[in-house]
Amino acid sequence: LDSEIRKNKKDLAVKLQLSGSLSLCSPPSFIGPPTFGLAAIMSEKISPPEVKRSWGDEAEDEDKLPPPPSPIGEGPSKSDVSELEIETLKLVETEKKVNEFLEEPEDSKIEAVTTGETPYSSAATFEELNLSPELLKGLYVEMKFEKPSKIQAISLPMILTPPYKDLIAQAHNGSGKTTCFVLGMLSRVDPSLKAPQALCICPTRELSIQNIEVLEKMGKHTGITFECAVPVDSGSEKFNRNPVFAQVVIGTPGTIKRWMSQRKLSVQEMKVLVFDEADHMLAKDGFQDDSLRIIRDIRKAQRNAQVLLFSATFDENVKNFVSKVVHDYNQLFVKKEELSLESVKQYKVFCPDEQIKIRVIKDRILELGEKLGQIIIFVNSKKCASMLHTALVELGYEVTTIHGALNHEDRDKIVKEFKDNLTKVLISTDVLARGFDQQRVNLVINFDLPVKYDNNGEPHFEVYLHRIGRAGRFGRKGAVFNLIMTDADRVLMEKIERYFDSPVTEVKMIPFFIFKN
Repeated sequence: LDSEIRKNKKDLAVKLQLSGSLSLCSPPSFIGPPTFGLAAIMSEKISPPEVKRSWGDEAEDEDKLPPPPSPIGEGPSKSDVSELEIETLKLVETEKKVNEFLEEPEDSKIEAVTTGETPYSSAATFEELNLSPELLKGLYVEMKFEKPSKIQAISLPMILTPPYKDLIAQAHNGSGKTTCFVLGMLSRVDPSLKAPQALCICPTRELSIQNIEVLEKMGKHTGITFECAVPVDSGSEKFNRNPVFAQVVIGTPGTIKRWMSQRKLSVQEMKVLVFDEADHMLAKDGFQDDSLRIIRDIRKAQRNAQVLLFSATFDENVKNFVSKVVHDYNQLFVKKEELSLESVKQYKVFCPDEQIKIRVIKDRILELGEKLGQIIIFVNSKKCASMLHTALVELGYEVTTIHGALNHEDRDKIVKEFKDNLTKVLISTDVLARGFDQQRVNLVINFDLPVKYDNNGEPHFEVYLHRIGRAGRFGRKGAVFNLIMTDADRVLMEKIERYFDSPVTEVKMIPFFIFKN
């Protein structure tokens, strides 16, 4: 098939150029590959190349050249826009940023709503927060921060100023929310008191481990102890563990609730309770029951324990519910229209069937992604993950796959290999959709669009935003490809575009599948 495609590619391009279209069955056929900074290959005269080059190579070359002049009085036609405006995804060194790990739109507007008479001033420097020298050393030396990001500058005074009111905080993916609550926990801990004083609940073991790594780095010089409360495969360790004396505990709700019920985790000295990805932790289809039980038990022991709720997304139902869980709280919110990441270019590709989805990934996406960075492919089920894994392996790609049914040791190994850049392509269910940070990921593929299965197949807007937030982090450009197959997919995509008020560019590709027979 590949040799036949190459053989016919030139003739097909010329025919398309002459006819302007190619009549194929619905959905629409692909008439050109996505090109990052390239002139569309279908709109130029094609001459035989001396050396075979990938469109990724050409993208790098074009990035070094000034843009070609447009005819006088003419701009790009509507049909050309999708190809002319796609930018090159290169892993290049970025300018020195406020801190090494953040990418926040400069014009993002965070709305603050405060209660009571306590005045809160935005912090221009970390010194204004009255942090200990040990914490400042962790921020500057270990984390390599220079000054607070926007969300940190606004939220940290609210977290660290008596009377330590509860906080509901929403901000863009990659804007520094983790630093807010990790710094808040470390600041409130009394190092001389050998008992749990801060607790952070996360939806997955992967996010729990990631947050522990941030805490370990930031608190390196404080002497504060910590422990990760995640499920283990060993039955003896599950039921016969020792009491917890770590001052900060981060983990999943099931394990933490079990430790508390077994009286292994005392909450008598608890000062701060954090929910990371709080909208999911308190949603009916999330961990609402476990989360409410933990809040109730802690508030029973420590009435004034501070509750911090952080997420990039809060839908209206969760907002209304959360307001009943916390009281006399401050709020930080971003309008949903501003949540879609500007550094991530979003595209949609129409595919007639699943086999074409796989061929699109192989021939037009993995080629670029493997050259420039890492890729996460999101699916909606373990069955689909297994099918796609097998198909890509049979096509000669090295891929790894993660989902909730894997044992914990395998999940940890897969994530570590991906974070160590030992693997390039990772297929995942939504177990990694929220909060997962990996510097070299610049391509995300939605093999399946996220849906709410308990709501007549409506799109899951929050999960969509979290998925695309995995690409283009740390100040690098990223792209998201949404593979659209059925009429239902088309409707889902249209609803997502309307919800975020953000049209998604359609990318058309060479209809290589017409040569299948």
